Amino acid sequence: MSLALPLGRLRGASPVLPVVAVVALLALPLSPGGEGGAGPADALSALVVAYCVVRLLRERRRPLSRTAAVVLGLPVPGLALAAMGAVSPGAGITGLGRYLQIFVLVPAAVLLLIRDRRDFRLLAWAFVGLAGWQGAIGVQQYATGTGASYQGEDIRAVGTFGAQDVMGMATVVSFGLVCAVGLALGRTRVRERWAAAACALALLLPLALSFSRGAWIATAVTLTVQLVLAGLRRALRVGAAVVAAGVVLVGGLGVGTAMLQERIDSITQVTDAPDQSVTDRYTMWAAATDMWRQHPLTGVGLKGFPEYRDGHASLALSSGSDTEGAGAAYRRQPLLSPHNMYLLVLSEQGLIGLLCLAGGWLALLVCALRGLWRAHRSGRGAECALAACGLLVWQLVDFAYADIGGPSTVLTAVCFGLVAWWALVGGEAVACGEAAALADTRGTVVGEAALR
Repeated sequence: MSLALPLGRLRGASPVLPVVAVVALLALPLSPGGEGGAGPADALSALVVAYCVVRLLRERRRPLSRTAAVVLGLPVPGLALAAMGAVSPGAGITGLGRYLQIFVLVPAAVLLLIRDRRDFRLLAWAFVGLAGWQGAIGVQQYATGTGASYQGEDIRAVGTFGAQDVMGMATVVSFGLVCAVGLALGRTRVRERWAAAACALALLLPLALSFSRGAWIATAVTLTVQLVLAGLRRALRVGAAVVAAGVVLVGGLGVGTAMLQERIDSITQVTDAPDQSVTDRYTMWAAATDMWRQHPLTGVGLKGFPEYRDGHASLALSSGSDTEGAGAAYRRQPLLSPHNMYLLVLSEQGLIGLLCLAGGWLALLVCALRGLWRAHRSGRGAECALAACGLLVWQLVDFAYADIGGPSTVLTAVCFGLVAWWALVGGEAVACGEAAALADTRGTVVGEAALR
């Protein structure tokens, strides 16, 4: 009997816990000066996919609906064509595996392992917890001068990702902030909503200290969209709270006022007096566009941008970016991507690849918004809908300034899995529940009328 009870609890455990473990592994520190490629979380994500396959075989059930299979499988044709046109077979296989991991396999596994809205919230809180941990380390790095180098000072908050992945902590904190706002604006228990709101306000500080302009823009756009989708009155109340928190943190406490103001001002100076990082980005964007013009349908092949970059970039492109601090020595990091996901796909996969990949994202967005409308009608699942829509909007906006790469990329795959569950399963479940409740209500009314 004593053995049967733990086994019963183990069987009743949520199947999404392995995905939570993937998120938790991103809290581990990386080796200073590492290449910033695949890490332990990527390896565990492969095991999660295998675990999902084993579950499907044991349960002998159909893995995906026809709509889900089409939406999640839409990137595959473009990827296959681009892999065949890669500069080498090794590059094609490596690139194909990475894209399938991030945009097809891991999202599909997350979708299949989430059972209900409770599992969705568990994963959302895992995002918030990871963001809080990385954000706390980032604030400590800023306060003690042990972060990545920024304007000659080691103050840039990068969490455990180090100077080799300065966008890692900003991405993690942004995901946690978006999830926290979605949970706070939902219709869960009051205590949970207040806890989520407190976490969202706390995460504003490490996001600011990341000095990541792309993350700031994407987060500002996403939070505005979430507030509007939640309702005008709530948007005004929460917006006032965020403004008040910003005034206290920046104006009252003087948290990095001068540097933050300078960084914010640089966003509006991208055409008048751009810094070298902006110049490099514009130059790589132009190079990516030129590659696409020469190979409009299928691009130059997966992993082909670094090989073709010098033949298409102007002399304004520098040799790389300087990275230093957070436990790592000075290093000149080469510029191997255009830092724009859409242009990276366009240059390497051509118009076919971009239409396939972006078409799947657009389909997810439409289905997620439809699920949000159903959640508002039924009064259930609004927190999942707002978090899912927010995560997708953030990612689509951020892709205009960044692309995949680095240890934090696996979190993007989990993010797409959360969005896919709500868009393709959760929203439909809310609609079915609403129809069942309506049918039950009508049956009760008819029964009462018959009794009369």
